[in-house]
Amino acid sequence: MESLANRVLLTIGVEDYYQVGSFDGLIQKEHWYRFETRIARNTAKALDLLAAFDVRATFFVLGWVADAMPEVVREIVRRGHEVASGGYWHRTIRQMSPAEFRDDLRRSREALERAAGVRVCGHRVPHFLQPSDLWALDVVAEEGYAYDSSLRPLLRQSAAEPWLHAVHRRAAGGRTLWEIPPSSVTLGGLALPLAGGNYFRQLPYTLVKPLVRLWHRQHSAPFVLYFHVWELDPGQPTLNTGSLLTRVRHYRNLDKMEWVLEDFFRTSRVLSIADYLGLDPGPMVQETTAAPVATSLKSLKPPQPAKHPSRGGLSLVPRRARVPVTLVVPCCNEERSLEYLANTLRSVRLWLGRDYELAFVFVDDASGDGTWDLLHRLFGARSDTTLLRHDRNRGVAAAILTGLHAAGTEIVCSIDCDCTYDPHGLAEMIPRLAEGVDLVTASPYHPRGRVLNVPAWRLALSRGASFLYRQVLRQRLHTYTSCFRVYRRRALADLTLREEGFLGIAEMLARLDLQGSTVVEHPTTLEVRLLGHSKMKVLRSVAGHLRLLARLAALRLFGARRRTGVAAVDLRPSVSGAHHE
Repeated sequence: MESLANRVLLTIGVEDYYQVGSFDGLIQKEHWYRFETRIARNTAKALDLLAAFDVRATFFVLGWVADAMPEVVREIVRRGHEVASGGYWHRTIRQMSPAEFRDDLRRSREALERAAGVRVCGHRVPHFLQPSDLWALDVVAEEGYAYDSSLRPLLRQSAAEPWLHAVHRRAAGGRTLWEIPPSSVTLGGLALPLAGGNYFRQLPYTLVKPLVRLWHRQHSAPFVLYFHVWELDPGQPTLNTGSLLTRVRHYRNLDKMEWVLEDFFRTSRVLSIADYLGLDPGPMVQETTAAPVATSLKSLKPPQPAKHPSRGGLSLVPRRARVPVTLVVPCCNEERSLEYLANTLRSVRLWLGRDYELAFVFVDDASGDGTWDLLHRLFGARSDTTLLRHDRNRGVAAAILTGLHAAGTEIVCSIDCDCTYDPHGLAEMIPRLAEGVDLVTASPYHPRGRVLNVPAWRLALSRGASFLYRQVLRQRLHTYTSCFRVYRRRALADLTLREEGFLGIAEMLARLDLQGSTVVEHPTTLEVRLLGHSKMKVLRSVAGHLRLLARLAALRLFGARRRTGVAAVDLRPSVSGAHHE
């Protein structure tokens, strides 16, 4: 480890755009399998970038990634780089007890060594350790790791111990552990973070370069840099969650990262941590056993979700004759969310397939993007799927009724294309469509329901509308505006609506209520939309709900039941599509 100027220890986090710490608490880990994975292409891009400059790096990889995508890990090793542990589930140290942390260390290492075929020597927690978290280093050392890279001096932390700001050895767990802290530059006695991809992206590069030179003047140890493979992906899906600061940190200047790294590599001697410490991770995997990243993941099946609380697990063995059920999915400009939907429905087919013979009807409500073409690519070859398309945009209620008229089953379910309601919940909702019940509707505002990360304006609008509908209609429900429902087809076969869009969802329930049908609400969870954008216009919706409420109040006042007294809209013509028998 001779003293050389401009030495850089390069570390790279291998995680997907939806797994990052910024979205902790906003995206459930059991839903990771639903997202379009971009790890393979982004890791391949990082590897090609390193190869262009003949540099080696340490890749901190999640154990979950190693289990789901072992080909990615093998490719990293095949290309001559070090693999280290980034934990298994991307949990912070404060989310785990010491026993859980030890189990996480073991599980991630086993997954990585199983995938890579080499020894894993290093570890980094997903979020940097605080001074109160140093007990974790004892556990890391006791588990036999040679080094850790989880400390990052910040501001006045370790101000009296400047050697802790650079690579150093420390006693931990009765052993000696190397600590490799990402570099912070000291200005005015304060340690300021510099060495992360976020800082390289957000700060002007003309400022970053002199600060790195200042580090080299202040320390003989190498500069420790880290970034994540998703930071090389400016085309990644944009998630509609998190604060404005979170979104700025994650998405700003993604197109800058590649050229900044290229310039940085030209003037630095870049090493992996194992190279710098002289560690031998064990024999490399033979090249013939590793498939290229870009092709080996095409057939990868996403991990399945954890067991549903109402089930004993997934099973494809029917216990009785399966009940025919149709799922209607209205779509309008949903190109960005269809991959997420397809992965979710793959699991739903398994989940409900034990008890129900499922058919699917997708209704494209005259989308202006690539929704129709992508529907054909994702679902068009399936024998259980019907694809329909409106010739003009009509609205979500019109799309649901179009799908209901096309269904060949008595039980018809409507689900949101964006999966803001988990469609696995149909396993509990469908049985509630008992004799005498015409509609089961999801209810996040039920006392046993939940709402997660939904914007306050949407909650205020929806709760306010539900309050007003309770004053007008017969049945006192908590939620009237949910699209996530189970219908008895014959109860809606002759139903006509004046409102075809979002208002039509409430009108549909209201007309059933006024004609004497029984409606049951089922407590469920509503989550924020993660991909794509809502089509709702707030002011227009407020005015529309008030207008609809006035009409419904008049209908109830004058005892109207079956006949609406308004011009009906025929929702069945002007539909094109393909039906697969």
